Amino acid sequence: MKYAEDIYVYEWKDMFDNNCNSYYIGGSVQALIDPGLTCHVPSLLESMRFDGIRQTDIRHVINTHSHPDHFEGSESFAASGIKIAMHGEEISFLNGEGGSLYGLFGLNRPKTAVDMILTDGKISLGDETFDVILIPGHSPGSIGLYWPDRKALFCGDVIFDRSVGRTDFPGGSGALLKESIRNLASLDVACLFPGHMGIVDGAEDVRRNFQIVIQQIFPYI
Repeated sequence: MKYAEDIYVYEWKDMFDNNCNSYYIGGSVQALIDPGLTCHVPSLLESMRFDGIRQTDIRHVINTHSHPDHFEGSESFAASGIKIAMHGEEISFLNGEGGSLYGLFGLNRPKTAVDMILTDGKISLGDETFDVILIPGHSPGSIGLYWPDRKALFCGDVIFDRSVGRTDFPGGSGALLKESIRNLASLDVACLFPGHMGIVDGAEDVRRNFQIVIQQIFPYI
């Protein structure tokens, strides 16, 4: 679904099957954020085709972290010349303790080669500039992708609409998650695009969402 100019949203709403929200940034950027589980990639591509986006339009697949419901589907794009991106800290985690998470879900860890290693700081995609922000807590190398010109934040599983990502998986840390959320709360965000649940739209609603999470959820993390 087209959400705004060059921003497309593919929310996962099936309550009986796990997967993540996926996002596509068009224009000169041509980046798919979090492709989800491999078994659901065909339906994702079908939804994108409905919006006029072909698989050949995708130049980058950007993974906010390596958990199966976000990263596994990257293997569907690796042989197409598409750049597969993830933070270096998360690559190290996936190659170690993080890889065991796939077995817990009855999956084989994908052998997808990450050929675009992200680091903290600015990154140019097409004609646009983004900030890659390391936000550990849900996983050691989770990232937020912040688009300053659009005040848009793609935050993976660190913060949701009035909720947060779990910290009981390997590599999780409640203390780091809270620190990461406080860091994100300092950004000028008009739209929050999380890995699950709905979008938080509007600067005041985003500000209030951070406030609710910090005041009401933090005591239980």
